[in-house]
Amino acid sequence: MPYRKNVLAVILGGGQGSRLYPLTQMRSKPAVPIAGKYRLIDIPISNCINSGFQRIAILTQFNSVSLHRHISSTYQFDVFHPGWVQIWAAEQTMESTDWYQGTADAVRKQLFEIKSTNAEYVLILAGDHLYRMDYSKMLDFHLDREADITVAVQPARKEDAPRLGVLKQNAAKKIVEFAEKPKDPQSLARMVSREDPEKPYLGSMGIYLFNTKVLLELLENTAHPDFGKQIIPLAIDSNTVYGYEFEGYWEDIGTIRSFYETNLALTSPNPPFNIFDSQNPIYTHARFLPGSNIQNSHLENVLLSEGCTIEDAEITHSLIGVRSQILSGTRIRNTYLMGADYYSHPMPADCDEPDVPIGIGCDCDIEGAIIDKNVRFGRGVVIHSFPRGTDLDDRNYVVRDGIVVIPKKTVLRPGTYIGPE
Repeated sequence: MPYRKNVLAVILGGGQGSRLYPLTQMRSKPAVPIAGKYRLIDIPISNCINSGFQRIAILTQFNSVSLHRHISSTYQFDVFHPGWVQIWAAEQTMESTDWYQGTADAVRKQLFEIKSTNAEYVLILAGDHLYRMDYSKMLDFHLDREADITVAVQPARKEDAPRLGVLKQNAAKKIVEFAEKPKDPQSLARMVSREDPEKPYLGSMGIYLFNTKVLLELLENTAHPDFGKQIIPLAIDSNTVYGYEFEGYWEDIGTIRSFYETNLALTSPNPPFNIFDSQNPIYTHARFLPGSNIQNSHLENVLLSEGCTIEDAEITHSLIGVRSQILSGTRIRNTYLMGADYYSHPMPADCDEPDVPIGIGCDCDIEGAIIDKNVRFGRGVVIHSFPRGTDLDDRNYVVRDGIVVIPKKTVLRPGTYIGPE
């Protein structure tokens, strides 16, 4: 459709991502690996491309080098397509010397670039959600109702409403009220929008479609830093704001627990999110790796990426990322092993290498962990999860809500034990 060319997609690259630390110690949140071979930023970019929206800007700020490298090496349209994927990094200008102060402030600081595209509509997206969505249907909804702003909303359960931005919608799908994380019974009763007793509320997904003129008016005439907390509630009183209801799978990957559980759910026989959808693929960097080599091993409910070598191992309910090297006698359960960015010298078959190479050595026992890229485990390393709710910080590992997280490039010497006493 020609009108799709009039849409500019702006993906918010995220702040410090402190709740995903230490996965964000060396990278921004959208650059965190997901599902073994992708990065979080691949999700909204792929949704845009599959929806026919081919002008995409990513706003970045913290730890953005690896994200820039990934985007520049992955998303290059040919000369026969008018689209592009660009990085709009935070910068000092004559008008502002500050970092981005929030979602709306980040977009406000890039209004010059937005105006230069001459786009009639601006789609604001987050870079840390897992979902598959055809944004063109949201655009059709927006045009049919002659809306100024359309907010993507999702049915929400009673127990989830107190942690969401909840939107009240009338019969015509127009949003008439907004409540940020309502908790008292009176507010909750007032915000009911659906007759479904299980999911009576509508929660904001953090996806906003603006007429560009309206976006400019709202941002140029205010100093509010955030869309969800200030700009959208303000716009409800002065503009026509509609809610586009989305009932597909959507997960906000904002904490170590949600990141861990969302990834492990992909290993089930019928995962809640289908990464095998050939009609709407997830795009990522082409690595040209060989197929994985598995020798005399038992794998059950495992999502295995390419370029791996696994010898005499037992792996259950786990994700194995690209270039993972796993030696004999090792057991891995309920774990996300992110793999490696490159191969080191070959893993020794006899497990007697004096220097610990990249990968998981012999006779390791790993359960309930997230293991970042380029780690080196010696023989007999043991990792067991802690009781749920446990938070710890150590030199070689971090525990969040009982999940052990091994930071990128960590070296664990032979015989290391991490787990409850």
